[in-house]
Amino acid sequence: MARGERKLAGAAWLRDPVLRDLLLALEPERARIVGGAVRNALMGRPVTDIDIATTWPPEEVMARARAMGFSVHPVGLAHGSVVVAKDNRAFEVTTLRRDIETDGRHAVVAYTTDWAADARRRDFTINALYADIDGRVHDPVGGLADLEARRVRFIGDPYQRIREDYLRILRFFRFFAQYARGKADAPALAAIEKSRVGLAWISRERIGAEQRKLMVAPRALDAVELMLQTGVIHHLLPEQCRHDLTALRRMVEDDAAHDLAADWLLRLAALCGAARELKESLRLSREEARRIGEADKLARQDPPREEGGWKALAWRHGREVARDAARLMHARAALDDAAFTAVLALLADFAPPAFLLRGSDVLALGIEPGEEVGRLLRAAEERWVAQGFQPSDRDGQLALLRAIMGETA
Repeated sequence: MARGERKLAGAAWLRDPVLRDLLLALEPERARIVGGAVRNALMGRPVTDIDIATTWPPEEVMARARAMGFSVHPVGLAHGSVVVAKDNRAFEVTTLRRDIETDGRHAVVAYTTDWAADARRRDFTINALYADIDGRVHDPVGGLADLEARRVRFIGDPYQRIREDYLRILRFFRFFAQYARGKADAPALAAIEKSRVGLAWISRERIGAEQRKLMVAPRALDAVELMLQTGVIHHLLPEQCRHDLTALRRMVEDDAAHDLAADWLLRLAALCGAARELKESLRLSREEARRIGEADKLARQDPPREEGGWKALAWRHGREVARDAARLMHARAALDDAAFTAVLALLADFAPPAFLLRGSDVLALGIEPGEEVGRLLRAAEERWVAQGFQPSDRDGQLALLRAIMGETA
């Protein structure tokens, strides 16, 4: 791929009539598809979100879109962006811009009709590729060569690009993990190491959002190693984090060997060994915090030695949490390879049975309301689990309850 122009081949999404309606409404010479859609199409990856860049100011964009039957949503009007929708399709359309002033997170911009100026304010060369209605790719900053080399490189001076928006530090590592081959760009790493304190400007929610994407990317492990080398990781994760690359590497290998879905939160727990602190550090949801907290707590205990113990864990905590705990145990070398393989197979086929008794059953046997009701019910349940979830029928479980009441008496 040479610097200049190239034509997209076989991009069926370019023939989408709704997209073409929009480009025609904006006039083909004044509107181009930009960024991820072009990058992914050139890489043969799925194209989902399609963003449009245009030389028209936002007011003209909205007028022209409405005339073509699009609904208009000026959600990013302050930054020159509007969302237009038609037939359940939505596109973000942004007027070409140049930066007037930046503060490390937000920019004051001015509109322009200069495509090269718009490209130069973007983050990476592979994100500054434009395609017109005929699929011709326009490459103002050398993104095609970097895409061919699978190289993530800042546009212009890396230090300046980062100072404009410190979030670009995290985006560099995410894009490296997702798209890059070979070594990371040395000037980028040097600028990142010099600028890492600027991450204090970034909200914990944004840090968490970037980590979700990075940790499941193909080269997540390599990216984390670079984040350690540059000192970036100390600004992202809790200070209690152990930075256990061995455990993270083992989990990544497990995912590939056992065809397990990459789980960003499990991978971070393997790396950090500090599940409780991750909640605040990355602003986890209540459900995420509950799930990883339970799994981590179980993983710190001795693993069950027999199938019944794993089934009991799955019944009490849920099959997913039990499997999460097994994955953490194996990553931390608390569970050997053979046992881990057996546990995964066991949990895949385990259908938790039902304990059919309730407090009303204890009351019906003459026990007065109070703490004794709960104690007897728990004792019956524990005995039932210990017996391999037997008996399975209601009459048998009632008989088990009566036996426990007799033993208590």
